[in-house]
Amino acid sequence: MKTLIAVLLCTALCWDGLNAQCPDPATLKDINGTKVCARMFSDSTVIYAQSCGGDSLDSYPGDDIPTISLRWNNRVSSLVVSQGCTLTVWDRFRKQGRKHTFSAGIEYRLKEAGQGLIGDWDNDISGYWCVC
Repeated sequence: MKTLIAVLLCTALCWDGLNAQCPDPATLKDINGTKVCARMFSDSTVIYAQSCGGDSLDSYPGDDIPTISLRWNNRVSSLVVSQGCTLTVWDRFRKQGRKHTFSAGIEYRLKEAGQGLIGDWDNDISGYWCVC
C-alpha cells in the first residue's frame, strides 16, 4: 500500500511538471505583483502546452543586461514577453554577435525562432535588453 501511494504521489508531481504552461503576456507579473517585461524559461517541448518549464528568469522594464549570468548563458529555450514590451537579445556577451527582437507574445520553442540562414535562438542568448 505504501508503495502504491508513493508511486501515485510521484506520478502526480511528475505529471504536474510535464504540464508546464506559458503565462499570459497580458498579465505577466512576478510573485509580488510587479509587472515583468519578459520571463525566460530553461525548458521547451514540441508540445506547446508543456513549454515554459524548468527554471525561469524574469526581466523587468528597462533591464539592460549586456552580459547574462553564467548560470543563464545559453540556457533559454522558451520565453514570454508582456504586452506593450519588446525583448532584444544577443548571442554573444556585451551585446555582440547576432541580435533579435521579440515582441509581445509567447515563444514556445526558441528552436523555431530562426537566426539567419543557419541556426536558431534555442540555448543561444547571452545578453538582453527589455523595454516597455
